[in-house]
Amino acid sequence: MSRLANLFVVAVVGGLICSIVPSTAPAQKMAASEATKAAAKIGVGRPALPEEIKAWDTDVRPDGTGLPVGKGTAKQGDEIFQAQCASCHGEFGQGEGRWPVLAGGAGTLKADRPDKTVGSFWPDLSTVFDYIKRAMPYGNARSLSNDEIYALTAYLLTMNDIIKDENFELNERNFASIKMPNATAFYDDDREATEKQFWNKEPCMKNCRSTQPKVVGRAISVDVTPDNKAGPKVD
Repeated sequence: MSRLANLFVVAVVGGLICSIVPSTAPAQKMAASEATKAAAKIGVGRPALPEEIKAWDTDVRPDGTGLPVGKGTAKQGDEIFQAQCASCHGEFGQGEGRWPVLAGGAGTLKADRPDKTVGSFWPDLSTVFDYIKRAMPYGNARSLSNDEIYALTAYLLTMNDIIKDENFELNERNFASIKMPNATAFYDDDREATEKQFWNKEPCMKNCRSTQPKVVGRAISVDVTPDNKAGPKVD
């Protein structure tokens, strides 16, 4: 999750409006100064207190920045997963009903119906930790301890055969060393260069087609439109 040095958030804390600046943002002092000036200019707010910033500044980056101190093994995560997660995601991460599938899908990304799971698609392990911390379990978000989140993350790694040892302990020190299988398939947005030839400073806004559009097919010709006799009856 990116952060801009001059970005600030105005939040209501205990009835007070505060400008909150992420503590790990680049050029933190400059950002805090800009936020304070902005708050003063509009006549509301005050600089956020350190504990107020800490409460919001919980994101985790791919390089491990933002990780809290903690630890957990895949074996511990198995117990937590069965109690807190399996009702939606299935005992083995296969998904229940329409709930998301978390495991499997290796080699399917080029198929017509790819299985985009944690193991087959997600490029960074930090997304797993960050999402669990913010949003899981469903209906009881932010109820898990940091140790429990490390354990669940480790268990998801074993589900997807990224680590083999159920006693492997995942912690803030070795977290960034875990490489996801699909990490190299992602790249920075390059549309500014690759699609530049399609840009037009003066786009056409009226009568842009040189010829009239031509109908090349109709739904009824491929039998997807029922006639009066074949159509369903509606009470």
